[in-house]
This record gives sequence, structure tokens and C-alpha cells, in this order.
Amino acid sequence: MNVLWLQSGGCGGCSMSLLNADTADFEGQWRQAGLNLLWHPSLSLASGSQVTRVLEDCLSGAQPLDVLCVEGSLLRGPQGTGRFHLLAGTGLPMIDWVRRLAQVATHVVAVGSCAAWGGITAAGANEVEACGLQYEDDRVGGLLGAGFRARGGLPVINIAGCPTHPAWVTDALMALAAGLFSEADLDPLNRPRFYADQLVHHGCTRNEFYEFKASAEQPSDMGCLMEHMGCKGTQAHADCNTRLWNGEGSCTRGGYACISCTEPGFQDPGHAFHATPKLAGIPIGLPTDMPKAWFVALASLSKSATPKRVKENATSDHVVVAPVVRRTRLK
Repeated sequence: MNVLWLQSGGCGGCSMSLLNADTADFEGQWRQAGLNLLWHPSLSLASGSQVTRVLEDCLSGAQPLDVLCVEGSLLRGPQGTGRFHLLAGTGLPMIDWVRRLAQVATHVVAVGSCAAWGGITAAGANEVEACGLQYEDDRVGGLLGAGFRARGGLPVINIAGCPTHPAWVTDALMALAAGLFSEADLDPLNRPRFYADQLVHHGCTRNEFYEFKASAEQPSDMGCLMEHMGCKGTQAHADCNTRLWNGEGSCTRGGYACISCTEPGFQDPGHAFHATPKLAGIPIGLPTDMPKAWFVALASLSKSATPKRVKENATSDHVVVAPVVRRTRLK
């Protein structure tokens, strides 16, 4: 399966993340899965006219293009011309190349939240007119339009994340190569369900603190980060705490709140990333499937039943009170 990777308006973080895949032989893993990388701006030796020849061969059909991967948001400015970002050596806007290549690709994949929704590049006033391939934040449209379907029949596959977990990208491409990926495998925002049907909250090492609503008060504390520190792990769709980064880490395990980087609009939350907006003392951003009245009742009951160990450890950077050791047999 021939994969062409283009980089548009972004930091290259998804490519950097991909290179941290849990394998000693990244290229060998892809070859074994039947993935042939035609060109990547960081991983390939070809440059200049060699690259434009690859692109032109894909457009003419001389080189079959199975998957077009786009990393980074699509820069439409100024005034829709796309001339803020020209593909070097061609004099043509990157958005023109992407539109044309998307028409001949069997599948089109947005790698990262910038390519999916616009992401960080679209933050604030968005003077560069950044958007995603088929979304602009959570509104369908983007560069290719709401009705776009690649030749293989699927809409743009949004592997959202900032950055993406390397396995999200590789697993999705491997599934496409094996013919095991269909529209049923996409969630309502066209993210692969194998990671997007889970929440960052799942597998979080702070879940005992969450259950008792024992909350951290500063970044170094061990407690739950939701109530005061801005964590959106109960709302963000990803498997970050069960599919660990580099085999051992995640944002919450590193002491930082989940900022929901797989979700549209995460770049403009309307508040500091490390703060939890509240109304009458209750966090506005509640778990996605929990009514507010239930949360208030549960939180009140949980706090009244919080063990001393959990309460004291929550506002410490280390275990202050260890679990009680009982002499009786466990029952």
C-alpha cells in the first residue's frame, strides 16, 4: 500500500511522535505490514524536483496512491488563496496540491488534530484561515468539503491528537492495508474507533482520587486533576492511559491535566488549560454521559466517605498515609 505523507501548517510533532514508536525498526515494521512510504518530508531523502515528480506521478496515475496522509492544518489565507503556504519549488499553494491528490487517493488520512480540525494553528483570530481536511473545529466542511469521499469510499479518516500516539497512525494504516477498515470503524467525528471509543479517564492512575472526589490543588499533588486543575479526561476520547506513550507514560501520569487534544476546538477552551471553570462551585465540564444532578449527589456522598488516607495523599506529592494493613484474612 503506497503512502504519501505531506506536511502542511503545523509543528511536525506528529511525525516526531511517530518516530518514537515502540519498535527498534520502524521502517521494517511498516514494510512487514505492506506499507510503502512514497515520500515523507522528514524521513525521505528525495527533495526538490524528485519530490514534485513523485507528486505528478501520483496525479497522472503512473504511481498508484493508496493513502494520502496530511499532517498539519490547511492554510487557506490570505483571502482563500492559500498563498501563505506554497509548496517549495512549485509556486503552487499546498492546499491546491492536497485537493488534487485527495481526488486520486484511495484513502485520505488526517494525521493529528491540526489536519483533522484546524488545531493549534487555528487558535485565536485564525489570521491564516487554517482548517482541517474535512472539518473546521466541529463543523463539517474544511478544505475538501462535507461531501468528500476518497476513491475507496470513506470520508477523511481523522486520527486526531496533539500529537497523535504513534500506534494510532500505524494501526490505522495497517488496518487499511489489510482491508480491515470500514466506515463502521469510524466514530461520529470520523476518528478510528479502536482508540476514540474510549476515554482518557479509563485506566487513569488517579481514579481512586476521582471516585472519592479527593482533588489535587497544585500540579505536584497526587489527587484527581478534574476539580481544580482543568483535567478533561472524563470527556476526552482517547486510550492514552491504557495505550501508554513510550510504553510507560501519559499526560495525567506525568502530573499534567488532560486538555482533550483529540477533540475539536481544544485549542480555544476559553480558560487557562490548568484551570477548571465552575458554576456555583460545580465544574462545568462534567463526564460526557453523567447528568449534573447525579454528579452533584455522587460528589457529595463520595466526599463524605473519603478515607483519611485518600484525602491526605490527594494534596501531597508522595504517599503520606499508606493503606491500612489488617490482620484478618481478606474476604
